[in-house]
Amino acid sequence: MPSPTLIPPPHPDPSKSPIENVLALTPLSSIGPDIFTNTRELWHPPHARGIYGGAVIAQCLSAAQATIAPSYLIHSMHCYFVLAGDSTIPILYHVERVRDGKSFVTRTVQARQKGRCIFTTTCSFMREGSEGAKAVAHGWELPEGVTELLPEENGTDEAEEDDAEGNGVRRIGPFVSRRMGVANNDSPHPHLKKAQQWIRSLGRISPSAGHQAHLSALAYMTDSYFVGTIARVHNLSRFADINARPSPSSSSTPAITRPSSSPKPQEKVGMMVSLDHTIYFHHPLLTRADEWMCSEMESPWSGSGRGLVLQRIWSKDGTLLASCVQEVSSLFLLGGVGWWQGVEGKSQLRN
Repeated sequence: MPSPTLIPPPHPDPSKSPIENVLALTPLSSIGPDIFTNTRELWHPPHARGIYGGAVIAQCLSAAQATIAPSYLIHSMHCYFVLAGDSTIPILYHVERVRDGKSFVTRTVQARQKGRCIFTTTCSFMREGSEGAKAVAHGWELPEGVTELLPEENGTDEAEEDDAEGNGVRRIGPFVSRRMGVANNDSPHPHLKKAQQWIRSLGRISPSAGHQAHLSALAYMTDSYFVGTIARVHNLSRFADINARPSPSSSSTPAITRPSSSPKPQEKVGMMVSLDHTIYFHHPLLTRADEWMCSEMESPWSGSGRGLVLQRIWSKDGTLLASCVQEVSSLFLLGGVGWWQGVEGKSQLRN
């Protein structure tokens, strides 16, 4: 019977935050250099074709960071989803040391299952302080009105986990989210609408884990709520099966304060698959993934069965921490009961 990990997983480490335990890697030096595997089983969201993509993104980053000096900071990560990951078997992460320069370091990481590449990424790191004494600087400002919806700190993560509905905060695995609905939702133009939420990891990331753990945690959360942005700005239902239970990252969560229109009748998105995912880390050393961060997503274009989604992430003091881009393969379907039967054979789009 298959096992989700190569080595029996240890009990969660109470000195570490939930997201550190989820993203823990085990080095496999006995197999070869720069090879790692997931320490614990990875999450397969309801309705998803495979494991949660953010986990693979984050573990690839963690594996790459394990092969470089801490004075080099991640500034960009370009990823491709190749095959759906299977949560019932382990993943092997193979890191290739492409370049070790004085100012920049490059790593590629392949995530493999059963000898097949399911995900690949190229990560670029920049040496701290190599930007010079002066730099040209600007950045997007925190959206208006979002600080009014910043969740109140209750002093204990336990209360926050239990009170998912009382303050609008809900737990999604090792992090929590408060969705603010869609800004400009009354606009007739989908590209002008923006989905917004506050996010942060549960607990406090251990100081010994360093900035690398905060960056991996951020990478994990960038994939939340991302793929469904196109459906939201078009006001379409996300799931084909109206009797199916929505996943934690679905669009079924109601807006907290901003009203949204009802989905268009008889129009649903039957399948959405992430094709690629890019993260630009603007301020690696200022990133605190266990503090509230504001995420805003928009779609400048969709067509030809694909769509593009942009995401910006700020700290609560307004510092732009990261910018993300994702291309999605979207299958838009029309019809009522039974309309999904005619496209069952298309569910293996990427295989």
